Amino acid sequence: QRWNEQHLTKIGSRHLATSSGASSHRPELVPWNRTESRFPQYKSKMIASHLIGYFFTQLKHDQLQKTDKFLYHMRLSDEVLHDISERFLKEMKRGLGKDTNATSSVKMLPSFVRSTPDGTESGDFLALDLGGTNFRVLRVKVSDNGKQKVVIENRICSIPEEVMHGTGTKLFDHIANCLADVMQELDIKDTKLPLGFTFSFPCQQSKLDESILLSWTKGFKASGVEGQDVVSLLHKAIERRGDFDIDIVAVVNDTVGTMMSCGYDDHNCEIGLIVGTGTNACYMEEMRHIDLVEGDEGRMCINMEWGAFGDQGELDDIRTDFDIEIDSGSINPGKQLFEKMISGMYMGEIVRVILVKMTKDGLLFRGKLTPQLLVKDNFETQYVSAIEKDSDGLQRAHGILTKLGLDPTSENCISLRRICSIVSTRSSNLCAAALAAVLRRIQENKGLQKMQTTVGVDGSVYKMHPQFARRLNKTVRRLVPSCEVRFLLSEDGSGKGAAMVTAVAHRLAKQQKMREESLSAFKLSEKQLLEVKSRMKMEMERGLKKETHSTATVKMLATYVRATPDGTEKGDFLALDLGGTNFRVLLVKIRDGNRRAVELHNKIYTIPKRAMEGTGEELFDHIVQCIADFLKYMGIQHSRIPLGFTFSFPCEQRTLDQGILLNWTKGFKATGCEGKDVVNLLREAITRRAEFELDVVAIVNDTVGTMMSCGYDDPLCEVGLIVGTGSNACYMEEMKNVEMVDGDEGRMCVNMEWGAFGDNGCLDDIRTEFDVEVDENSLYAGKQRFEKMISGMYLGEIVRNILIKFTKQGLLFRGKISERLKTQGIFETKFLSQIESDRLALLQVRAILQQLGLESTCDDSIIVKEVCGVVSRRAAQLCGVGLAAIVDKIRVNRNLDNLKVTVGIDGTLYKLHPHFSTIMHETVERLSPKCKVLFVQSEDGSGKGAALITAVACRLREAGQH
Repeated sequence: QRWNEQHLTKIGSRHLATSSGASSHRPELVPWNRTESRFPQYKSKMIASHLIGYFFTQLKHDQLQKTDKFLYHMRLSDEVLHDISERFLKEMKRGLGKDTNATSSVKMLPSFVRSTPDGTESGDFLALDLGGTNFRVLRVKVSDNGKQKVVIENRICSIPEEVMHGTGTKLFDHIANCLADVMQELDIKDTKLPLGFTFSFPCQQSKLDESILLSWTKGFKASGVEGQDVVSLLHKAIERRGDFDIDIVAVVNDTVGTMMSCGYDDHNCEIGLIVGTGTNACYMEEMRHIDLVEGDEGRMCINMEWGAFGDQGELDDIRTDFDIEIDSGSINPGKQLFEKMISGMYMGEIVRVILVKMTKDGLLFRGKLTPQLLVKDNFETQYVSAIEKDSDGLQRAHGILTKLGLDPTSENCISLRRICSIVSTRSSNLCAAALAAVLRRIQENKGLQKMQTTVGVDGSVYKMHPQFARRLNKTVRRLVPSCEVRFLLSEDGSGKGAAMVTAVAHRLAKQQKMREESLSAFKLSEKQLLEVKSRMKMEMERGLKKETHSTATVKMLATYVRATPDGTEKGDFLALDLGGTNFRVLLVKIRDGNRRAVELHNKIYTIPKRAMEGTGEELFDHIVQCIADFLKYMGIQHSRIPLGFTFSFPCEQRTLDQGILLNWTKGFKATGCEGKDVVNLLREAITRRAEFELDVVAIVNDTVGTMMSCGYDDPLCEVGLIVGTGSNACYMEEMKNVEMVDGDEGRMCVNMEWGAFGDNGCLDDIRTEFDVEVDENSLYAGKQRFEKMISGMYLGEIVRNILIKFTKQGLLFRGKISERLKTQGIFETKFLSQIESDRLALLQVRAILQQLGLESTCDDSIIVKEVCGVVSRRAAQLCGVGLAAIVDKIRVNRNLDNLKVTVGIDGTLYKLHPHFSTIMHETVERLSPKCKVLFVQSEDGSGKGAALITAVACRLREAGQH
């Protein structure tokens, strides 16, 4: 009030004279006459109050305009920030590339941290935090008894200067001594605990528990450490003491620790950010994009070291004269340019340099500098935070400027506050631009239109500055509107975070051990494979011999197919293919000579349920009706054409054209058929119709058809194999060994029916708990045990049972079993083929699991892929074992040192699974080294193959052979 009265006469008349032209933001003045007439005693005070308010508003406006104009280049538009974000994203990609990493300013260092916390971590852990003249030892207790809880005890130890500057041995001995003292105090010296080591110096990591020091910083100069693995040095120091032991599980960067610390509380946290004395960020990247580390599965945390962004000139167009001066006066000119524009170490110094420049230009402090203001680093970053506080910021500004020997006016204080705001806003905006690039990268990796994620944050600038966090959050939302980002303040990233990295590594190792224990039974050794091969050969012999045939599991059924195609076959043949609810009728035209070829015409018919479940007469009358339709369709109803009948149900064959149905499968229940000759039932139905005549020459098994189909193109093809929904094999056996059929001359194809191998218990030592469970819950428990270990009908079910067990153990899907996963048969074998595809990213694996109602993490997807791989690999190996037994038997039969033979193969599992065929081929090659085996995929074994069997039979019949 006294100031108002003293200065009223100086400013009143001049400013009142111009008040009518005042801008809209200036205060309205109360008319003098109104005040004078009603409250004359308040006239002087009212005028003074209004005038001084106007004066300061005008003063502030004018001064802010001057400051804004001077610092124009430090105020970055959203367009510029988007451009910076694009440049940063480009450098990220360069940093991830093997060929471009060396020249990238953003180094994108692999941390070898492969997973974030999932909340199931538990146990006692130690953390060692070394990053300055003091270091900390922490004991972190993590509990998961239905409620996540972390209890931290820590002790601070100092490092004397002579130790910092002495030898590496002396330094690490000091650390080991302090560690021993703390463990003694906490009464844990006799317990070997896992330890996470936060070592905040520039390092190169090649694995989680190895870190090579590149160079000392922060005043450390201990000799013999640079270029060495600090974990090894600490281990050696502990060994020299010899009175305690620890398991150093992980070396941790403090930024990674920040992410992991927050990740324990929020499982969506996949980014770590530090904005303090320095700045850095990390995030979870897809392994397939990290060229510097082998392997494509899963994710890994990347320590970006983003402070060096701009070191290759990427930010030259936005760096100001102040930034250039700061850099040139630093201890590392030209390095960490991004960090120098945003971090706490430099923010206060940027403000000081601006103050000096504006003062020299006469814009502040009446152009008068003080010695204190000229001292480098004399304006601390904490001053910036204090001045930008809403409550007493201007008052703090006045005090700080006075401390620097200046005589500040209100105008100066307003300018200083504006300078601090511009500098700190630029810092938060640059952070936001880089963070936006990271968010877009993760969103692109996940293929999401909208994304929710969490950023774990630490650092004094973010925590202490009154506006920084709000501005950062707001700018990120503007730059990446498709991302909903939560910022979570870290609780002791270098301590708790290091323990969490260790806890996650410990959990993963424990879970890996549990998984390996369950899956180890699927991993068959060479010795086991050779033993299974020996047993298969033994069962084959039992099936061939008359006296043991009835009790043999591998039935070795005679097919009465006595030869493979020789290329002279010709003519028109019909084929019937009945093996499910659909069946086909085919006309196969075989041409010999120079124009040797096979031409197929076919038509598919359905079998209605009433025919499948009615009488045998109704079923075969329906089949004959369809044949009649086909003959008419092809215009051959008046021709008597030889026919081969592929009948894919269990039969006992007594001649080539006689097959006794043992029992129906695949949903068929037609009465009056079991125990009858199906060829005869077909002939009777043709007779009843009395429209056409057919010569039914052969009843054919689809496996034999596969061999014959391939045999037409390759005369060395003497083995047939089907690996699809079911599995079976056949081969050409010497007649003298086929004791169930009279005669010793020549050869005959034997239908092995190898799916029943093991039904007598001979495979029990390699069957797993999951095989037993699948068998017991199947339609024919105790039957077809070999088939249930290798065929497409059952592999998906084996995988499903493993996934259920893993989920119950807490190894998958956070222990939550979906209702769909409980459904038998829901995990189809086609999913194995899709999941194991090399071209399929884990993102797509997660999409497949989502179809099954399984909300999976990246880690879950890796485990599911591992399970699928183990199950399908064993299936392929067992198929290979069976084939090795067959080709070895053929070689021994013929008394050959070496055998060259072709295997004709059909079946969806062999054809569609990405690795099945390769593994099977390798197994055959290893187990039968004296046999050179060629594998040829069959072309329509049940159609073309049936016709070729008929053609060969006709050729032999015409030649007078049986």
